[in-house]
Amino acid sequence: MIDKTWASAAEAVADIPEGASLAVGGFGLSGNPIALIEALLAQGTSDLSIVSNNCGVDDWGLGILLNAQRIRKMTSSYVGENKEFERQFLSGELELELTPQGTLAEKLRAGGSGIAAFYTQTGVGTQVAEGGLPRRYAADGSIAVASPVKDVRRFDVAGTPGDYVLEEAIVTDFALVHALKGDRHGNLVFNKAARNFNPLAAMAGRVCIAQVEELVEPGELDPDSIHLPGIYVHRIVEVGSDIEKRIERRTVSVAQAAAREIPEGA
Repeated sequence: MIDKTWASAAEAVADIPEGASLAVGGFGLSGNPIALIEALLAQGTSDLSIVSNNCGVDDWGLGILLNAQRIRKMTSSYVGENKEFERQFLSGELELELTPQGTLAEKLRAGGSGIAAFYTQTGVGTQVAEGGLPRRYAADGSIAVASPVKDVRRFDVAGTPGDYVLEEAIVTDFALVHALKGDRHGNLVFNKAARNFNPLAAMAGRVCIAQVEELVEPGELDPDSIHLPGIYVHRIVEVGSDIEKRIERRTVSVAQAAAREIPEGA
């Protein structure tokens, strides 16, 4: 039996070196591998290049690595909930490769599937294809690094000709993901929307480290319920179900808000 379990998050990430590239699961604050991120922060690894849909918020998720200035580059599709991210990017401290969300997902999936690149219509006719998007600013506010021009080809798809832009796959040194359940072989089950980018990030990492809320024995998971097979997972750590799970923004109706008000004198 191949037992992929590790005793702690700290041990599981201990060999991630300076300058490593990581694919990290999560969408907003849902499905963040927070125990692994905190362990990486504690061990002091820096100069990281991270691929993730977003970068958490100022004090949680990947935002804690950003605040400690451990991240050199982010490849993301949405970065609007983190003021420190904005500050570092505009001041030239952080490099950003802004990527359309569906394209980012497919770049990760392609990397895990052995596909070197693919063509997509997303971004055709924009700076995504034509180049010139700021990736890093200089201290004086000028563009120090800009996105390159990408190859655009015309294809006739089902009788509809159109232009498509070439996007290269993403493969990273490591991947950090969160799952609801996993077995000792590394098979994973995700919880509803917390699945998000986690399976794709796992596929893209040469070494995938998964934190799970519940660890079970091989054979306990229904094969038809497994979302990611263990072939993509190399290390698995049980973190328990009582780990902190934040909600990025809670919105309720006027009636719900009124019902939750505490009466005077209560």
